[in-house]
Amino acid sequence: MKLFPYGHATHPQWQMAAALVLAQLRAQMTLHGYAANPTLALLYITDHYAAQAQDILEYLGGELPLVTDWSGTVGVGICSNNVEYFDEPALAVMLLELPPEQYRVFSGVAPLGLGFEVNSALVHADGGTPDVGELVFELAHRTDSGFLFGGLSSSRSASVQFAVAGDGNISGQGGASGVFSGGMSGVAFGPGVGLVSRVTQGCKPVSKARTVTAADHNLILELDGEPALDVLLADLNISLERPQEALEVVRATLVGLAGADGEPVRQTGNFGNDVTVRHIIGLDPARRGVAIGDRAEAGMRMAFCQRNTQAARADLMRVCAEIREELEPADMPLQTATALAASELEAAPHPARRIAGAVYVSCTGRGGPHFGGPSAELQLVRKALGDVPLVGFFAGGEIAYDHLYGYTGVLTVFTT
Repeated sequence: MKLFPYGHATHPQWQMAAALVLAQLRAQMTLHGYAANPTLALLYITDHYAAQAQDILEYLGGELPLVTDWSGTVGVGICSNNVEYFDEPALAVMLLELPPEQYRVFSGVAPLGLGFEVNSALVHADGGTPDVGELVFELAHRTDSGFLFGGLSSSRSASVQFAVAGDGNISGQGGASGVFSGGMSGVAFGPGVGLVSRVTQGCKPVSKARTVTAADHNLILELDGEPALDVLLADLNISLERPQEALEVVRATLVGLAGADGEPVRQTGNFGNDVTVRHIIGLDPARRGVAIGDRAEAGMRMAFCQRNTQAARADLMRVCAEIREELEPADMPLQTATALAASELEAAPHPARRIAGAVYVSCTGRGGPHFGGPSAELQLVRKALGDVPLVGFFAGGEIAYDHLYGYTGVLTVFTT
């Protein structure tokens, strides 16, 4: 598998941004080691361009005739290698050269057929879709590996997805423009496409792990047999007698949930991959309960948590290091060792790194501001993972495995 050409740009006029991206793509396609005949493209735009989504797709499709399949979505922010674009007009494209029999673009008018063996999938979804979390779970369990990655579109205007399937739409669905609103779309991959993925959490536990012993829909009534509100007040060291102070602390606090068999807090004091972070949306003094932004069930494990910059930085570095370690063979040829040992100033995308490209989906509540400065999050990814082709977006919810996460980053690399 060759390196995936990629490009990114910002400009008030989408035509100029698209032209800059095309120039980068065409230049890379002529370089040794890069894919010269890609057929699949990932396209991410910021919501400044949402109204022009159809024009952008048609223009890029016309300029890249080899590319028969497109997938992507919109975000309030998008990202690429070493850079993120928030609250400005921008787009990013990555071109993938994969065996045609090893992937399928799917959407509402081109659903996955029975004749394709789905091992994993990149998923873009509209957060306004009813029961989207259940749809993610169902789709994950239709794959051989149970592995999805992606996220929910985020936009202050139109929430759009891109999905163009080279093998066409199913009969009876009519023509499709390739730009959709609502539902789910993405790319399903066969077993011949190598992927390595990790979830990085952005919150740090501020209490010990507890068991939900009574709940009513989204209201947690008891934790370890005690009234949930009393446990919350004790863990956060606050009192309802000082309501303003208590309110500020509760607003900064979230809940990390895990299944009955899960253990939310690791020995290192961080969350594991099986934890989903949800907001506290209210307190019920009458029933001594704590309302959260998800359904709670007796037997679940949980811990109160807060967003933490240092924990987020450390965990992001950890997942990048784990991916690199997994891809580095025990016995490395000289070419591989030289590429991996190169300084960051000398390092460049190289087949010896065994990463053809990467997709990073982060939460809209993360990004540079949470990590200390503009593009700081993506700079950490580059420093830890190396200078590799990368595109992605900032989502309203992150998808990994069969979960819908919040305040996380999902980093997935295509391996050579």
